[in-house]
Amino acid sequence: MKNWNINFFAHRKYYFTISIMLIVVMFACALVFGVNLDIQFKGGALLTYSYTGDLDAPAFQKAAEKVLGQSVSMQESTDIATGKRNIVLSLPTSEGIDAERQAALAAALNEQFSGNEIETASISVVNPTIGGEFLAKCLVAIGFAALLMVFYVSFRFRRIGGWSAGVTAVVALVHDILMVFAVFVIGRISLNANFIAVCLTILGYSLNDTIVIYDRIRENRRIYGTSMPVEDLVNLSLNQSMTRSLLTSVTTASAMVVVSLVALLYNVNTILSFSFPMIIGMVSGFYSSVCIAPALWTMWQKKKAA
Repeated sequence: MKNWNINFFAHRKYYFTISIMLIVVMFACALVFGVNLDIQFKGGALLTYSYTGDLDAPAFQKAAEKVLGQSVSMQESTDIATGKRNIVLSLPTSEGIDAERQAALAAALNEQFSGNEIETASISVVNPTIGGEFLAKCLVAIGFAALLMVFYVSFRFRRIGGWSAGVTAVVALVHDILMVFAVFVIGRISLNANFIAVCLTILGYSLNDTIVIYDRIRENRRIYGTSMPVEDLVNLSLNQSMTRSLLTSVTTASAMVVVSLVALLYNVNTILSFSFPMIIGMVSGFYSSVCIAPALWTMWQKKKAA
């Protein structure tokens, strides 16, 4: 097992600078380019059509826009169960799409692309109010989960500062959620239920890494007491935990890389929009657990002792 000897606390300003720069870039992109909300959050209609052969996707999109009289976004996917290739049209609208317009669109597409055997696979309509309420409830769920984690970490590590451990752990979690959000914003991925799923998964994953490190700090505090300066105590604990944290992160991230490659190969965008942000979230979780939370906790303890 490798014996690490890194002075993490001494490089804290570099870690903070990197994180702040990434967050600033993310907010700048969100302000300039906006945030793409999926239909399940902003409301609208989702029309899925299956087809055979080679299809001119841009022409298909233009034909749909001509019939509907408004712009639509389009994605291509493959149904793994049936092997059929699909085109999904996203139609942002507060009024939905009635049966008459559905029939007119299907007829026009079948006429223009008669050789592709266009079939309507599914049509989903989401009310904007319901979509907004769903997004609000999802964000409340993330906030409530973070709050519970503050209390849990504070109680479990009450011997090494309690609240300082809980608050700094949640600051690291917020950092990871922002990194996941950055993937969706910069990658122009529509914010959907996958974003919420990734955030909740990363909350647990990142917290587990942080708890392992705090547990090592607590054990070393018990061994060395106050004879060792707090920054040396934290550096020792981080170096002792480094191999375990690194191997865990590499193993789990590797699994997500395989999933992402398969999703990319088969053009399964719904899986890719989950697996790729998960990879970034895992990398961020390892980084924040090792570089952000312990440094903040050390600074808190040094200020309290001053």
